[in-house]
Amino acid sequence: MSIANLKYGIKDKQYLVTVRELRTRNFKRDLPFLILSQKLPEGQVYREFSDGRIEQQEVYTVGKTYHYRVLRVLPATEAEKVREEYGLH
Repeated sequence: MSIANLKYGIKDKQYLVTVRELRTRNFKRDLPFLILSQKLPEGQVYREFSDGRIEQQEVYTVGKTYHYRVLRVLPATEAEKVREEYGLH
């Protein structure tokens, strides 16, 4: 393993720790956790809730305010795949 790969691995691990901490903090405050995915069309995101539900939502603005429209609620198996993909276990 090269030094560059080792440094990348450490930064990646630190990033995951930070993301998991933010997720936990949001859930403790009864707030959803935003998951950005390049696999979704532009203007769409996943929002995960403390009850385990993940919604695929469209984000749009009205003036300076962001709004979300639920496109669908992911089935449990698909929600689990999203968590696995982003290291959110």
